[in-house]
Amino acid sequence: MNVLNIPVSPALLDAWRGWLAPARQPFYLTDAEAERLALPTLARASVTLTPEERDTFTLWNVAAGAGRVAWLTPADLDALAPATRRELLRAQVRHGRGNVPLGAPFADLRPGLPAERFLWRREDLTGAVLARLIGRAGRACQRREVPDAVWDVAAHTLPHARTLAGTFPAGSAGNCFGTVMGAAGVPDAAHTWMQREPFEAFLRDRTVPRGADGQPGTLLWRSGNGLAQHAAVTLGGGWALHKPAQTWWTPRTVLSVPELKTATRTRGWRLERRTLT
Repeated sequence: MNVLNIPVSPALLDAWRGWLAPARQPFYLTDAEAERLALPTLARASVTLTPEERDTFTLWNVAAGAGRVAWLTPADLDALAPATRRELLRAQVRHGRGNVPLGAPFADLRPGLPAERFLWRREDLTGAVLARLIGRAGRACQRREVPDAVWDVAAHTLPHARTLAGTFPAGSAGNCFGTVMGAAGVPDAAHTWMQREPFEAFLRDRTVPRGADGQPGTLLWRSGNGLAQHAAVTLGGGWALHKPAQTWWTPRTVLSVPELKTATRTRGWRLERRTLT
C-alpha cells in the first residue's frame, strides 16, 4: 500500500503497529498524580526509552514536572476504574505525551472506537487507519513527478538522492541533516540521527556559499540564532528533497522548491544557501 504516495511494505506496517500499540507503554505523572491514582511508578530519570519509543511518546515534549513513570500493559489499563483511566489519559495530554489519539477522526474506518481519548490496540491499526494516521502528519511525496533527466543530472552531485527519495526510514534513524548528507554520498548518514556539529562540518568541507534553486546540489538550510535548524537539497528542475523531522513516521520527501520553502518557514529562522562541490 501507499502512504503519502510512498510504498510501504507489510513488514514496515507491522513495525508501525508495534510502535503505536506496544506490549506496555509509559505514562507520565507528577508526584501528586501518582499518589492520587495509586499507581506504581519509577523516577523518570531512571527510565530509558528506545528511539522509537522516544518518538512515539514525544519524549522531548513531556513536561519536566511529570517526574514519575508508570509502565502499564493494555490489561493493566483495562483493569483500572473508568474514572481513573480517563484521568490518566487526560494527564498524558496535559503533560505533552504523544500517542493519545481521539477516536472520532477514525470512526469511519474503525467503527466502535471511543470518540474521546484512547490508546491504540494492534487490531485497530488497519492499513487504512495507518495511512490516515501517518498521512495527516506530512505532505505527499512528489518523487514520481521528477523527470528521469533531472535525476540523471542530479546523480553527479547527489549519488544517493534517487534511492532515498520517497522512502520511510526503518525506524527512528535519520533526520534532515543526515538525509542531505546521505544524498550527497556520505556513508550511513541517511540512517543516523545526525547532530548539528557534523552537519556544519559538512557545510564547511563540502559546500561553498550561495546557490541557485533551479540547479541540483543547492543546500537550502534554515538557521536560527546562528545555528543550523533544518536542511534540504535541490534536485534541479524546481524539485528538492528533505526529511521534515527525525521521527520514524517522517519520510524522505520530494517537494517542489516553493512548496518546501513554505513548509519549512519558521519565525526567527533565516533561509540560507550553499552549493555542493
